Amino acid sequence: MDFSYSPKTQALRERVIAFMDAHIFPNEKRYDAEQAANTASGNRWQPLPLIEELKPKARAAGLWNLFLPESEYGAGLSNQEYAPLAELMGRVLWSSEVFNCSAPDTGNMEVLVRYGTPEQKKRWLEPLLAGEIRSGFAMTEPAVASSDATNIESSIRRDGDDYVINGRKWWTSGAGDPRCKVLIFMGKTDPEAPRHSQQSMILVPMDTPGVKILRHLPVFGWDDAPHGHMEIDFKDVRVPATNMLLGEGRGFEIAQGRLGPGRIHHCMRTIGVAERALEFMCKRATTRVAFGKSIAQHTVTQERIAEARCMIEQARLLTLKAAWMMDAAGNKSAKAEIAMIKVVAPNMALQVIDWAMQVHGAAGVCEDFPLAGNYAAVRTLRFADGPDEVHRNAIAKLELGRYA
Repeated sequence: MDFSYSPKTQALRERVIAFMDAHIFPNEKRYDAEQAANTASGNRWQPLPLIEELKPKARAAGLWNLFLPESEYGAGLSNQEYAPLAELMGRVLWSSEVFNCSAPDTGNMEVLVRYGTPEQKKRWLEPLLAGEIRSGFAMTEPAVASSDATNIESSIRRDGDDYVINGRKWWTSGAGDPRCKVLIFMGKTDPEAPRHSQQSMILVPMDTPGVKILRHLPVFGWDDAPHGHMEIDFKDVRVPATNMLLGEGRGFEIAQGRLGPGRIHHCMRTIGVAERALEFMCKRATTRVAFGKSIAQHTVTQERIAEARCMIEQARLLTLKAAWMMDAAGNKSAKAEIAMIKVVAPNMALQVIDWAMQVHGAAGVCEDFPLAGNYAAVRTLRFADGPDEVHRNAIAKLELGRYA
């Protein structure tokens, strides 16, 4: 395994760093101000002018759709090549959208690239790749433990040339954005089929009659507007049979193809979040005085800074190993490494952010710094794309299997 940057990655990394320094970091306060302005106007759920202003600049700089590996549609980067770029974007949570590399659009675009028909690609993939629309992924349900996807109860029933969809979903991230035009919906087409052949995925336009947003779901008080996490009711929603992805009963197959890259992308960005937190911790520690010396001179702070650096480096190496294995042998061969990093990266980042907040004192839990918001966002990743417990169980089974 060689984790050195390829010339292509190094060049792109330098360009991403330059773009972040020129356009992202200087605009963090403007982003907050535009969200506040939306609140004052009574409409939190509208796109921010800043994002729409920066997207053409990123595209003009050649920093667009970097996430698609070896694809005619993207930059042709491997997962290993993309990892350091995603890490840089992760330093500011909203910046990934500027590069058209944000979830859930990235996962949905990968699904359409891999499994979409030419017509589906024309209608949905092309505008997503252009950053003209956004999308959502409707899988989790409030009535069942969706960590076991076989529990999903929503129905997709064939009726002539259409499918009729009924069910309730929640934590459908991105569905609050007025630019969200399509959902990938997971439900049962045949409850009597073998356990992993009951589920299918189908494209549901947001404006289809019967699709009703019931409420948004804040995370520790953050509404993540205009993106949002929504609870949605689907009542007798009728879509053409041509909206089915890959075929009936192929939902789990699609999910595995989608969630592997999605999980590791989250981990890549999370390492960037942790790096930023460590940067804030060090700067604060060296500029504040307590009990006659700088906070950085207190051994407890030095212990935490050292431990944070060790933890970040360990998580980065595991992420790069998982990415390398995905590239070399495929997502299925890397399932243990993907599961491990999905557990390790969020827990690592939460600890580093927590230490950074502690160094900042009361300032660490308010919105003067991004630490509290980052903590809330990273904490959700211990559920997103499967909770820790599911991944730990999968890792343990694979490990025990070596001795069976």
